[in-house]
Amino acid sequence: MRIIAVIPARYASSRLPGKPLLDICGKPMIERVYERAKASSVLDDVIVATDDERIRACVEGFGGKARITREECASGTDRLLEVASYEPADVYINIQGDEPLLKPAALDILAASMRKGAQVATLAFAFTETDRARDPNLVKVVLDSENNALYFSRAPIPYPRDAQSPCTYLGHIGVYAYTKEALERFGSLPPSPLEAIEKLEQLRYLQAGIPIHVDRTEAFGPGVDTADDLALVRALLSGRPQPTRDAQLRAIRLVITDVDGVLTDGSLIYGQEGEILKCFNAKDGLGLMLARERGIQVAVLSGRDSSALRRRLADLGISAFCLGRNDKGDVLGQLLAQCNATKDEAVFLGDDVADIPGFKGCALGVAVADAHPLAREAADIVLKTKGGKGALRELLDMLPGNWCQSVFFCARNPTRKAIVYTA
Repeated sequence: MRIIAVIPARYASSRLPGKPLLDICGKPMIERVYERAKASSVLDDVIVATDDERIRACVEGFGGKARITREECASGTDRLLEVASYEPADVYINIQGDEPLLKPAALDILAASMRKGAQVATLAFAFTETDRARDPNLVKVVLDSENNALYFSRAPIPYPRDAQSPCTYLGHIGVYAYTKEALERFGSLPPSPLEAIEKLEQLRYLQAGIPIHVDRTEAFGPGVDTADDLALVRALLSGRPQPTRDAQLRAIRLVITDVDGVLTDGSLIYGQEGEILKCFNAKDGLGLMLARERGIQVAVLSGRDSSALRRRLADLGISAFCLGRNDKGDVLGQLLAQCNATKDEAVFLGDDVADIPGFKGCALGVAVADAHPLAREAADIVLKTKGGKGALRELLDMLPGNWCQSVFFCARNPTRKAIVYTA
């Protein structure tokens, strides 16, 4: 049985342009992925499928094999199909080009299932964190008694109706093995309704009645989708210790905060003349004054603008702000520059999905206690205080040098990635 691995690699990326060529500890990412694939004992060949001459030249430069594919390919599977049209094999394994921490043994597991007669095979890992199961970016899968997929979803499946009942989830790992016949069948099928809804192309197979065998393995990663992912992978491969949460907090000297739902409870009150009235909490003002004495700046980034907000900013002495902008990830750099602070010195406080880019653009993302579930999941820290009730004060009291910091302690909740601070 001839088995080849294909690594689709596009140069264009909205978040990380030229991602396959980004340096990871002295080697481009595509070389890291290629080396991991070549370390598998079951592959007869490894080929990078790309639409860009720079990636092809890079791969051939380190001694790898690359093929130029059409720019019109809509997905990595389409690039795999094109390579399969002129590279004969019995089994094709699709490896994501942004997985520099791929485990070669995972490819051996897939090959074993294909030798046993699977048409399509993929991987999954077990976990129990309910909050993690709610993350739409982590695809879940449920299986039948023969370890074939019943369904893949971005929603938590199975759904634990009784919260007291223990539940183990299976997180999908996006590495696939196909027979040539199954791969060609995929290319002949139109996108399915469930695929269009969930944005998961593997559902095309399931709706067509083609089984997908799922092997369980240990999780590996992270994959590289963002600059933060890239920094983490670099740290892991270099062996550098990752900063602790306390170390990150000690480095903070700029707090950037949203307004509605954070400095207020989100209520909007309209006066008789149509003016917007807002209710702010005095505790935040006192906390800001104490923080300023310790050299900590506070800036505001809000999707709304109003005379009431501008009056409050003037009263608090906040001169760094950007109002009426919902594209918070795009304007965050302007505030950092205005405050002469780096990303590693800043923390973002928010309450809703529009604030998630702010979380990702700072060293730490902090959500108020009553934040939207997706914002809570994306945050590194979840406060105990609700928006409008002194949430900014709670965050400022956590930062170093505060006279009342000693009354706080942190406890890591093993069921979620965020840290919940309690008094």
